[in-house]
Order: sequence, then structure tokens, then C-alpha cells
Amino acid sequence: MSFAMTTEQFKNQSKTVTRRFGWAFLKPGDVVCGVEKAMGLKSGEKIKKLGLIEIVSVRTEALNQITQSDVIKEGFPDWTPDQFIDMLTNHYNNVAPTSLVNRIEYKYLKTEREQ
Repeated sequence: MSFAMTTEQFKNQSKTVTRRFGWAFLKPGDVVCGVEKAMGLKSGEKIKKLGLIEIVSVRTEALNQITQSDVIKEGFPDWTPDQFIDMLTNHYNNVAPTSLVNRIEYKYLKTEREQ
């Protein structure tokens, strides 16, 4: 799972929720590898792994249902819900504030080095 827009938040583990226009197949307990970028790699460029996460919950909701608490969980403690919605609607084409999105909550798994 790519965290290209929130690599620093993933690295410092301030992000525990992500919203995706996909990944609806995930279920609690699934383990996913977070990566810096998965698409648009240049020739010879390799995927940079960030770490493993375990899925805690997945649900579908409208983008504009995001709460201030979830904006913080997305790794943006100084932003409002409207600022977060603006970022996503400006980044993705054909996405409206009322678009359905998958809210994915996760926890970080320790690597062998961290144990």
C-alpha cells in the first residue's frame, strides 16, 4: 500500500488511518506492507518498503464524513476536515466531497530489529 502523500506521517507513525478509493477487500487482521511509492516508478527505480501494518478495521463512508479526530489519525493534526477534503479532491480527478471512500484503520507491526 502506497503512502506517497504521507510518507513522513507513516515513518513517524503519527498516521493510523488512511482513506482509499480501493482496498475494500481488506479485513481486520490482514497484514500489509506500506511502501513509499508503488506506481509511476521510473526505469530502474525500486519500491521502498516503509514497514508492516496490521488492519484493525475497514468501513465505507463519504469523504465529507471525516471528523477532526480522524484528520489527526490521518497524520494532519493542524488541519481541519475541510482542508483534508480539499487536499484529496484536488489530488484525485473526479472525486467529490460526497464520494465514497474506504476508511482503513491500522496499527504498526514491529520489525525484528525493533523487538
